Amino acid sequence: MSDMVKKPITLDVNHMMADTLGFQYGIARSQVEEYAPFAAAANQAVQAGRGKNWLGWTELPYNQGEIVEKIEKTAQRVREQFDTFVVLGIGGSALGPIAVQQALNHLHYNELPAEKRGGPRLYVEDNIDPERMQALLDVIDVKTTCFNVITKSGATAETMSQYLTVSELLKKEVGDKWADHIIATTDTEKGNLIKLAKEHGFDLFYIPATVGGRFSELCPVGLLPAAVCGIDIRAMLEGAAAMDARCKSDNVWDNPALLEAVLQYICMEDMGINVQVTMPYADSLKYMADWFCQLWAESLGKNVTRKGMACNHGQTPVKSLGVTDQHSQLQLYTEGPYDKVITFLKVENFRAQSPIPHGCEEFPDVAFLGGKSLNQLIEAERQGTEYALYKKGRMSQTITLPEVNAHTLGQLIFFYEMTTAYAGELLDIDAFNQPGVEESKIASYAVLGNTSEKYQKKAAEMKNRPAEQDAYIL
Repeated sequence: MSDMVKKPITLDVNHMMADTLGFQYGIARSQVEEYAPFAAAANQAVQAGRGKNWLGWTELPYNQGEIVEKIEKTAQRVREQFDTFVVLGIGGSALGPIAVQQALNHLHYNELPAEKRGGPRLYVEDNIDPERMQALLDVIDVKTTCFNVITKSGATAETMSQYLTVSELLKKEVGDKWADHIIATTDTEKGNLIKLAKEHGFDLFYIPATVGGRFSELCPVGLLPAAVCGIDIRAMLEGAAAMDARCKSDNVWDNPALLEAVLQYICMEDMGINVQVTMPYADSLKYMADWFCQLWAESLGKNVTRKGMACNHGQTPVKSLGVTDQHSQLQLYTEGPYDKVITFLKVENFRAQSPIPHGCEEFPDVAFLGGKSLNQLIEAERQGTEYALYKKGRMSQTITLPEVNAHTLGQLIFFYEMTTAYAGELLDIDAFNQPGVEESKIASYAVLGNTSEKYQKKAAEMKNRPAEQDAYIL
């Protein structure tokens, strides 16, 4: 940690504000001030609920001392005994580990020789495409692989179907020692996986009862895969605590997550800006956009307030990548509907310097690049995109990481989690449930013929849909 940059990440909202964009397209400071009392109340509600109900994630930077020690010991065992580590999970159980691995380890980590990796190859299997499971089995040796099965309920069909597949293979390949290859991360008391873990003696980690899946990256769900791959999980938690300290204030101009929640609330409720594009200008942060998409969409996409009033709240998150998607999406963002805000993720200091050699002197539009660097070029491209959006009156904002490391990533994760909690308070919705997802699960299990009463009722309900017409199938 001694050489790790621990500077704060920053939120720059100049290009959201009327001072920059003009009053036709931007948010007036006075609008933010009007919501200041509501913002203060939102912060007070979140602070009062810390550690309770579904706000257990707020305490993760502080209450995991013994757990972190156990994670580090288990990670060391995995590194010594296995060549490959496979996470079986979906949603928050997968998106967080993927995002952190992409951010903090070598961009071609799995292809590095073992001595350069310093840890096993990592695969996160977050889908049940039958070709995908077969493809995984083509590139791993189950005899030297450890599987981390992550599901709080132990009834997640996608994850448990994968468990059934790998446990059967392990029994065939390694016999009586098969359970040594499985680590379970699940609920402390309830569900199928805790029963299986205790029956077979799996290594076991718990997901706190007050921590939901999309807020679980800073508990064993995310910390174990990170530690296995050599990531400094203590620094991640330190970074989260540093951001938490900045989010204690009721003053919207002192609390970055609170300001962000208010601005996005104004976008959604007052301006009809219902799309937020997250656009990292760093490949290391590419999957942070995916992780944020779940956090924002599942938390805010609700059709009823906490008072039971009908609503249709939410802001659609979109993932993009600078510079890549300047060449695929930017045309829409600059000249399409005025319904988007662009969030740039900027890296101030990359972990590598890539100078551009001189050459092609006969082509002035190429030669000018010589002597500069890819570091300069990617930031110039980001600034160019920001300016193009500004010229068309389109909102953007920039979150800057001094560098991408465990500490700054911990800050970013906690910033987004706090922003989401505040936004839920401002919208007066339950930001921690997911009834729309549950409907899909029940319908899926009904299709598969689950014989429980609720699934049979759902199957009957589905049969009463209007019949499909051949005329509409071409």
